[in-house]
Amino acid sequence: MSDISIKIIDRDGVQHEVDAPTDMNMNLMEVIRSYELAPEGTIGICGGMAMCASCQCYVKSDHELPEKSDDEDAMLAEAFNVEDNSRLGCQIHITVDLNGLEVELAPEE
Repeated sequence: MSDISIKIIDRDGVQHEVDAPTDMNMNLMEVIRSYELAPEGTIGICGGMAMCASCQCYVKSDHELPEKSDDEDAMLAEAFNVEDNSRLGCQIHITVDLNGLEVELAPEE
């Protein structure tokens, strides 16, 4: 299986069910950009380097994700609208284990 299904709630509250490839080394932020689920220039501003928090999302499902890196933790400590389930989409790499993942994009500042 090379594609998984992910549910993404955009910033307007609309839920999208998308297919995400597991064989292209993509991250969640790149999937969101490829489906144009956030206006151009409002997500992934730093290019996926965990330096801007524009791809912050709330993980709604109970998937076990890798631990936050020090960079991700530091960026979330400075971001707005952070919740206990906040993660940076650029730090969530698409793997088979994430099939059925549900996330909601955090509001823009």
